[in-house]
Amino acid sequence: MDSPITFLYTIRATFNKEGKAWDNYIRWSKLHHLTELVSLDTSLNEVLVEPDRDDDNDWKHIVIDNYRETGFFTTLDYVLTRTVMPALFNLLIVAIEPEQDCKSIKLDGYDFIGYELLDQYYDTSALTNCGGFDNTFLPTDLNRFGLIDDYEKAYDIKKRLWQNNQEEEHADTNVIAVWRHRVVEIL
Repeated sequence: MDSPITFLYTIRATFNKEGKAWDNYIRWSKLHHLTELVSLDTSLNEVLVEPDRDDDNDWKHIVIDNYRETGFFTTLDYVLTRTVMPALFNLLIVAIEPEQDCKSIKLDGYDFIGYELLDQYYDTSALTNCGGFDNTFLPTDLNRFGLIDDYEKAYDIKKRLWQNNQEEEHADTNVIAVWRHRVVEIL
């Protein structure tokens, strides 16, 4: 029997073919097949939710793991009230370390887009912002969003990343399933 999945929420800045930063990133990363980067990396796809850390109620919605803020939140309502909406953004639902393949899980208004490997600090993507892990995976292992499509492959890469790079702190990762909104209606 599959264990229940805890769904969390976040809004991230977009990173796509707009501007010189994209061209520089593609040249550096060698991820020439990307159409857009939908990452949980905080420097590539900035968290747009702005919690009030002086408000005890806000702490009920901020997800903490091992004393670290994850950039994920417990409810969609909280995320929407604590975000100044830019013209473009990615509203995401995520699941940390899912114990089942998430590809077939349908969430109303969202599409499953892949698995991220985010470091234990919840800051850096081992897939799209580290470089130098060619001994474990190649750019062709990532889909057009910079994520891994296959559940088993995500966990295999996670395992081999740590085995091959134990001196690299960003190689100790969490597998995170990612769903992206289709259309958001803000009333």
